[in-house]
Amino acid sequence: MTAIEVSGLRKAFKDKVVLDGVGFDVPEGTVFSLLGPNGAGKTTTVNVLTTLMKADGGTVRVGGHDVGTEAKAVRARIGVTGQFAAVDELLTGRENLQLMVDLKRADGRVVTELLERFDLTDSAGKLASTYSGGMRRKLDLAMTLVGDPRIIFLDEPTTGLDPRSRRTMWTIIRELVDSGVTIFLTTQYLEEADRLADRIAVLDQGKLVAQGTPDELKHRLPGTHVRLRFTTAAELDAAARIFPGATRDDETLALRVPSDGGTQSLRALLDRLDEYAVGAEGFSVHTPDLDDVFLALTGHNTKVTVK
Repeated sequence: MTAIEVSGLRKAFKDKVVLDGVGFDVPEGTVFSLLGPNGAGKTTTVNVLTTLMKADGGTVRVGGHDVGTEAKAVRARIGVTGQFAAVDELLTGRENLQLMVDLKRADGRVVTELLERFDLTDSAGKLASTYSGGMRRKLDLAMTLVGDPRIIFLDEPTTGLDPRSRRTMWTIIRELVDSGVTIFLTTQYLEEADRLADRIAVLDQGKLVAQGTPDELKHRLPGTHVRLRFTTAAELDAAARIFPGATRDDETLALRVPSDGGTQSLRALLDRLDEYAVGAEGFSVHTPDLDDVFLALTGHNTKVTVK
């Protein structure tokens, strides 16, 4: 089943085109991460998908409903956690959750359940103004879960958090996905997208320039190679003759062989070593990280095609 379907999405502000024919699908129970430099159109995309803004063209369906003609039905199925925690600092943690329960006419028993789930029980009676940044983000996400939305939009949910609080949020996100919730994530932390996302889409100047799994994006970028290690210089010499395009490191007795990192390519490489009776002590596959992919795709002096 598909939780979000976007096709030919267009949006312009006067003569500035912000989104130019964007399209992607998000399967249910997965994490989809939208990346892009500032001004790429990420926030506009989220605003359209959450019914906060109308598109100029294209079709967008969220939870099976058209965001343009069935906005109320879409809102009933989604939760939104913005970049900044939307908690009322004059209320306690419990009161913030109770407010959401009243607004959504949900079962009041969910307040206690969410406080326990997010480890906020001990601070439930304290004003939100006394909460740390990590506690506020947890309370904000807990408030979003009131009403049991099956699609949640997280806009840079860990910005400004310390490493421990960030990992806590990652754990919560994984638990939500395990329970069948769909997460639409925007983030400035590429490591976060790499760890959490099942699929990633990269926006640049209003166009979708790449999408795929994190591994697919990294493997398709030039720079992936297999590093072979040998025990003797003679073995290194023999391997270098087999792979004339490889780069050798005589100090470490290693050979860097260009490869796409795929299973078939790796098997062919090892079979070729076996064909010439050359043994390697070990090997490892090295791929560019998402930082490399992001810079290659959005750096306008570098032309890289990833489809």
